[in-house]
Amino acid sequence: MSNKVRVRFAPSPTGPLHIGGLRTALFNYLFAKKNKGDFILRIEDTDQARYVEGSEKHILESLSWCGLNIDEGPTRGGELGPYKQSERKKLYKDQIDRLMALDKAYVAFDSKEDLDNARHNSEKNGETFIYNALNRQNFKNSLTLNKEETAKLIKKGGYVVRFKTPAERDVICYDVLRGKVVFSSSLMDDKVLYKSDGNPTYHFANVVDDFHMNISHVIRGEEWLPSLGLHWLLYEAFEWRKPKFVHLPLILKPVGKGKLSKRDGEKFGFPVFPIKWSLDNQIIDGYKEAGFLPGALVNFLSLLGWNPGNEKEFFTLEQLINAFSLKNLNNSGARFDHEKNIWFNQQHIQGLKKEKLVELLKTSLEENRINFDPDNLATIAELIRPRLNLLTELTSSSFYFFNKPKSYNVKAVKKLCGSNATSELLKLSCCFLETNVFKAKEIKISLEHFTKTSGLNFGKALGLVRLAVVGKLSGADLFMTLEVIGKNSAIKRIEALVSHIK
Repeated sequence: MSNKVRVRFAPSPTGPLHIGGLRTALFNYLFAKKNKGDFILRIEDTDQARYVEGSEKHILESLSWCGLNIDEGPTRGGELGPYKQSERKKLYKDQIDRLMALDKAYVAFDSKEDLDNARHNSEKNGETFIYNALNRQNFKNSLTLNKEETAKLIKKGGYVVRFKTPAERDVICYDVLRGKVVFSSSLMDDKVLYKSDGNPTYHFANVVDDFHMNISHVIRGEEWLPSLGLHWLLYEAFEWRKPKFVHLPLILKPVGKGKLSKRDGEKFGFPVFPIKWSLDNQIIDGYKEAGFLPGALVNFLSLLGWNPGNEKEFFTLEQLINAFSLKNLNNSGARFDHEKNIWFNQQHIQGLKKEKLVELLKTSLEENRINFDPDNLATIAELIRPRLNLLTELTSSSFYFFNKPKSYNVKAVKKLCGSNATSELLKLSCCFLETNVFKAKEIKISLEHFTKTSGLNFGKALGLVRLAVVGKLSGADLFMTLEVIGKNSAIKRIEALVSHIK
């Protein structure tokens, strides 16, 4: 194994990529890039019974949308591939044969009924059933059968290969975050590593692949910590150099106990996938479709379980790479806060380059089939920028720049449109007509002068004009809005409100 940093993100294609998985990929990516290393994608698809069509594509597209570009993987290739476990079966067969030759594994022929009966008897005695050094001599395996019987049963198939867990030993492991972690081998199963159909189990393939792909650091979720003892023993059995293990803290539910799940998204109304997921004619929107910037989502996720060691909160991906360190990972879980996620998105929108925001606005308008003057887009983008939390609000926040209101806020009409509203609006229309230079500054001066001489309250005048122009009492700077839509459009909208009141 070289000293180069090589990390892998190794999801199973059993469904869409969850944001918990995305955070694991992110921390692997940041660590690799910080250390001039390689970020590898490996698809762990040995469990074909749970394989879901489209999962692999969703994983790849999610990583790409977030800017987590892989150095090696199924679509990229690399010297240590293939990068799908289903294409690495010869390697697993060779290594399981080697493990048995080292007397570190054995063949077991126990039927499901045999194991169910043994489990039932253990439970009846108030014990937890474990198949290991304490009782493996009571079962039907190559340790209890002679060579002829074993060979005969192997020919029939239907067997498994189990790891020969050492008896009564403390397995002392090390984790970067937790330090020393100790497992008692007497409480560990002789895990199944390989099946007679030629498929390895997760644990065996995982360790074999990490070694043969020169993985230097295994950075994965805390839920895999109970597997560390077995993986440690497998490295020792092969006499392989171990990678450094890092078990990341959980992302916790918004409220209550336990880790964030897909159901929490449904319950609390937020996405749990980076991009949309389609299955059986059902489409579930992800963060992309909900109007989040990929950089904002990445920034938010980075702070769930890691901190930069200072008060800084907002990072670009490049800045995260420069700041990232395993030393600043947290031991405890981080609670998911959707409102804070939206706030991060709002802050990232404020920091977008002008050209990028204009491009996003243009795309949104085109998708909604709204006609626009391209010359005005830059001004409009800057006017609506402060009001944007999500990109899905681009069209709704700018609609009135391109079209007159389709309706008027009922409360605003009741508040402002009393018996004198019609004559007041017509006077305001005349004021605009007489304003020679229809620019924001001049419009404001003209309106101030008009209200002073006419006795109309300036605040009410602004409200009436905004209601006529926007359809409600909120929106971008009113005088800049009037400048953008132009004198003729402003007068027509005032007249339309008059007609509505009548």
